[in-house]
Amino acid sequence: MNNHTDTRVARTEALFREVNERIAERADLFGSEEASFVCECSDAACTERIHAPLDDYEDVRGDGAEFLLAKGHEQVEFERVVRRFPRFNVVRKVKPAVRRIVERLNPRAEPA
Repeated sequence: MNNHTDTRVARTEALFREVNERIAERADLFGSEEASFVCECSDAACTERIHAPLDDYEDVRGDGAEFLLAKGHEQVEFERVVRRFPRFNVVRKVKPAVRRIVERLNPRAEPA
């Protein structure tokens, strides 16, 4: 894969992460313990929804290189499954170029 592809993959997944941050905020605001998140895979046309407890979602957000994906949406050239749940998988970016971008775009990252 080339640098352009790495950037596209990282930005797509970071965008889905941003959407899920808003979903989690709203769910928390309304006192929900679970929410319907969007799959954070690299396919910009993906419409899969992932129902997950907010506690599990918060665990994923603890690492700026981890993402919530529908089962089977992993791309081994970019990421590895680090946790499996009945309804979704958690992946961690392993390709250095992609990992650097998603960590830089992490909305929960501490300011430099």
